Amino acid sequence: MPRRPSFPRRLRTAAHWPLGVVLTSWRYMWRTTPFHRSESEGSLPEDAPPPLRPGEELQPPEAGAGPLFHRVYRARIRDTSLSPERVIVEMTSDLDRVAPTEFARVNKVLGREGVMAVGDEYVVRMPGPWDGPVRVVARTQTSFRLATLEGHLEAGQIEFSAREDGPMLEFRIESWARAGDRFSNLLYDHLRMSKEIQLHVWTSMLERVAKLAGGRLTGGIEIRTRRLDGG
Repeated sequence: MPRRPSFPRRLRTAAHWPLGVVLTSWRYMWRTTPFHRSESEGSLPEDAPPPLRPGEELQPPEAGAGPLFHRVYRARIRDTSLSPERVIVEMTSDLDRVAPTEFARVNKVLGREGVMAVGDEYVVRMPGPWDGPVRVVARTQTSFRLATLEGHLEAGQIEFSAREDGPMLEFRIESWARAGDRFSNLLYDHLRMSKEIQLHVWTSMLERVAKLAGGRLTGGIEIRTRRLDGG
């Protein structure tokens, strides 16, 4: 399968952008889901994923610029009809099922459609220079982890996982990354523009995961950011 989507597919994605930006801005302003945000400085936790090996077009943190950020987006979902394993199966069959598609669409560019395996590649298509190529570097029954490829706005890894939390289901999005280059660092750490875009994308995904699981968010969404200037 070619790494680059066909021109008609890219054209359909781009056609959604003007309306998508308007819808995204409107929904961002009027969202009612409570957010619990915290930021601190520290070091990587012991359970951080293993470092990426250089080469193979991967873009590890050391290839980026600015501070390293460890981010966790966490949601607890009640009254679910799916197990953690089933949530991951349904989600990975088509990532657009949980993506905020009015703003970001996920195109699979390498690998078999309908399933996810290590080595598969995707591109997150967004307006402007925001496209994000990634590769699957880990996959279990209840999680999968993506690594950024050359050209991504970030350099690092991000993991999506589901688990039982008593009678509820917990879903987490956890990343270990720095900006892909100096310009991306300016947009994220100084102007904070891409930081808010990123927050909207991932929290919207958590809301959609709750809907996919047939449940409801409880207690809002927890967002923790740890800054590692020496990372």
